[in-house]
Amino acid sequence: MSKTSSPSLKNQLLVSMPQLTNPSFHQTVSLICQHDDNGAIGVIVNRLTDHCLGDIFEQLSLPVSSLEHAEQPVFQGGPVNPELGLVIHADRESGDPWESSMEIGGGLWLTSSRDILGAIAHGQGPANAIMILGYAGWGPGQLEFEIRQNSWFNAPADHSIIFDTRIDHKWHQAAKLLGIDYSRLSTEVGHA
Repeated sequence: MSKTSSPSLKNQLLVSMPQLTNPSFHQTVSLICQHDDNGAIGVIVNRLTDHCLGDIFEQLSLPVSSLEHAEQPVFQGGPVNPELGLVIHADRESGDPWESSMEIGGGLWLTSSRDILGAIAHGQGPANAIMILGYAGWGPGQLEFEIRQNSWFNAPADHSIIFDTRIDHKWHQAAKLLGIDYSRLSTEVGHA
């Protein structure tokens, strides 16, 4: 249980406001995987690398018996540890053998072990999964401060945005979860 004085944003989508111009986070949608007094960790779900899963399978010398996922894009999860491979997936079944998995909530999991990639390469992995390199991190109180500064808003995690929505539509679709139309939103900072 989180000891933080503000509500945990774990299992929330963190959506950048238009005025956030930091190149690492401009027009991004991130899934918050952990949030407590020590800070927050999330992964960007709408920014691509130049890699596909087939490249990762080859780099890890994983035998591939199912080409179904080889062309699936690999996402840039954030500026921290960009060589670290992570898999966001849904609905971990009790029989799934994935090592190093962390429950995010709402049927979402973060797995950092090689075994899930081997299963995907054989067509036996989770039906809903995306491969991510790197992550985003915020120190204690940093994310809360940035939200108060109108850099971000948050919305409940939505599986369809994470797994099904076209990458170039995720930012706008995530805003629509809260009824926000970016074309009508002021870029002025401040609170009433």
